[in-house]
Amino acid sequence: MLRSRRLEVVLSLEERKEQQALERMGEARSVVEQQREQVDNLNRYQQEYRDQIRHSQQGVVPVSRLQAWQAFIAQLDQVILQQQRQLDQAEQVFEARRLDWQQAWERRRGMEKYIETCRRQEQRDQDLREQKLSDEAASRAFARRQR
Repeated sequence: MLRSRRLEVVLSLEERKEQQALERMGEARSVVEQQREQVDNLNRYQQEYRDQIRHSQQGVVPVSRLQAWQAFIAQLDQVILQQQRQLDQAEQVFEARRLDWQQAWERRRGMEKYIETCRRQEQRDQDLREQKLSDEAASRAFARRQR
């Protein structure tokens, strides 16, 4: 069996690994998008809440109510900070998955190039064998005519 044929099994494995890496990268991207959307939603909510506080402060507002608003804003700040950390972690996971996929792609691509090199060499070897057979046949025919 030709080397290029045997290597196609390895190529198939590399293709499967690349596909799995691509799927894991896609999943990690989805998590990043979800986390980013959460952070954006929390920031929007906090801004809307601050806007409501500003509008409601047109008149006299009891101190206890102001303190409650401030406490709630502080809680939102903590939640946003925690969500931002989760987003940062998700982005790190995504980057690691992207690098995994890139390496798998490079291995698969390298295997394809190696198989192509093997095929070209096998074709050159086959051409040489055929040329040698042809030369030998021509030589025998010439020798028979000389007799």
